[in-house]
Amino acid sequence: MTSKPDTCPGLALGTAQPPALAVAPSVYSAVVYLNTDPDSFDGFQLRLPLVAATHPDGGLLRLVFHAGDRIDCHEAAAAAAFAVGTYWRTDDHGRQWPRDRLRAVCPGDVIKVTGPDHWIRHFRVDHYDFYPVPEPTTVLGLPALGATIRP
Repeated sequence: MTSKPDTCPGLALGTAQPPALAVAPSVYSAVVYLNTDPDSFDGFQLRLPLVAATHPDGGLLRLVFHAGDRIDCHEAAAAAAFAVGTYWRTDDHGRQWPRDRLRAVCPGDVIKVTGPDHWIRHFRVDHYDFYPVPEPTTVLGLPALGATIRP
């Protein structure tokens, strides 16, 4: 019985191994959807119009959090996104909430979190916690409505 040499396929015996590939860190990413309904303080309802928080160029404002002791689940990533959206901190790439363009995140808004496992969960922001909700169906473009202030 012969054993297979511990080399990469295609390398001749006796040649050096290629350098190890860098592994991308496990991250949670979050996108905040701002509720634009005048009665949104009453909380999120699936039919209410939402707009995604975006950069000035129109691209989604994706907040990124490295998975670890502090961020170990979708709910923790939603809480971290809320902290960024209420001007308390930055994400793990140093991004701040654009307070000059967007209002703060508050009850009635929805936070979409994609985990390192690529599972996506949506959470409604409540006064004291985050609760899972189905994927919102009424997402409009930010330039059409503008979510810079509460009505």
